[in-house]
Amino acid sequence: MKYILFSLCCVWTLAACSPKTGAVLTDKTPDSGKNVLIHAGKRGVGPCEPSIKISPADKDKMVAGSVLDNVYFSADGGATWSINKLTSSYGVYGDPVIGADPRGNFYYLHLSDPEHRGWASPRLLDRIVVQKSEDGKTWNDGAFMGMHHPKDQDKHWIGIDPTSNHLYVTWTEFDLYNSTKPSDKSRILFSKSTDEGATWSEAIAVNQLEGDCLDGDQTTEGAVPVAGLDGEVYVAWAYDNKIWFDYSTDGGTTWQAEDIVAADQPSGWTFDIPEIGRANGLPVLCIDRSAGEDRGNLYINWTDQRNGADDTDVWLIVSQDKGKTWSKPKRINDDPAGKQQFFTWMDCDPITGNLYTVFYDRRNYDDSRTDVYLAYSTDGGKSFVNRRISEKPFLPTAENVFFGDYNNISAYDGRVRPIWTRCDGGKLSVWTSLLEF
Repeated sequence: MKYILFSLCCVWTLAACSPKTGAVLTDKTPDSGKNVLIHAGKRGVGPCEPSIKISPADKDKMVAGSVLDNVYFSADGGATWSINKLTSSYGVYGDPVIGADPRGNFYYLHLSDPEHRGWASPRLLDRIVVQKSEDGKTWNDGAFMGMHHPKDQDKHWIGIDPTSNHLYVTWTEFDLYNSTKPSDKSRILFSKSTDEGATWSEAIAVNQLEGDCLDGDQTTEGAVPVAGLDGEVYVAWAYDNKIWFDYSTDGGTTWQAEDIVAADQPSGWTFDIPEIGRANGLPVLCIDRSAGEDRGNLYINWTDQRNGADDTDVWLIVSQDKGKTWSKPKRINDDPAGKQQFFTWMDCDPITGNLYTVFYDRRNYDDSRTDVYLAYSTDGGKSFVNRRISEKPFLPTAENVFFGDYNNISAYDGRVRPIWTRCDGGKLSVWTSLLEF
């Protein structure tokens, strides 16, 4: 989490795709698409880096979070939201990640601020904290993993096995964040909980090759875990201009001795976007749990600038053999070459098997105006329909506002809720779109 300051200005209006703005829509065109404001902030930091999850137990219920300590709850499918502050004795220090299990429990992962020093203080990200809610509104104090003083823990994501209800978390550990010493390294750690987040296993390293601590292309980052269909655990991350993949066949106890290179990422995972500054193309991993013909497919989604600094694209690879081999990268955005698409996230609907990605997109303009697009596939990633889901473009500026490192999307049984950050006059806000397929 490198807090670089940005400013964005944007207003959204809903527009269906046309030959000018995207692909012609099919009979799978989603209903509604109304944009809903979740939270409008003030100038400065937050709300940003939003995460969202639909409950598998009741898809009208969903929880979202944003930097620094915001937590949102909706009981009506995302039409209206409550806004609260998450608290914990461990401190809440950003990087919100939301999970939901089949029993109706929600999980809010975040960094800790054990000394309650506030946003502007030096880093001391000494653990990953997970707080649980049974109703989406009240939260326990949480439990933690990865407390390895004086190392820093960062960039965490959660995967949940719906069969066992085991929770899996992977993240990056830095020996010393931003250190230039060759002896200081970064690595991908893994921990799991078998009791709904009450306790966590001792963290173990997953990756074969360690990176540096400079929060860039030579750092191991972006680890997203996924539960397999037969007790496996999968994880993918970025490092050294490649997308890496590893797996465990025993619930995360042991991992493969040699990591698999799933794809090249020629420009690396860090790059600049005009008027945004540093963006990232960290990978997102998901699995098809549906009963359809693509059941068991693994998907990795990311962005990179292999076609040049003026042509950032969204990519997808597919594995049909539990990650042992991967397809060639497929370009998801269907516009002509030469435009910017960035900050992608992906989810696979566990009921329908449909695949959904959300990303920022500049295909319609010759300047830095930016839309939000949804690209979805109903055939296992073989083809995608692109649809603009934001109502109007925003135009980034160079004001000192931290815009964040990611957006998010959740899909369940035809209900799709992307979540993204926008800003008006230097004031950030978080939005969703009410999409039903």
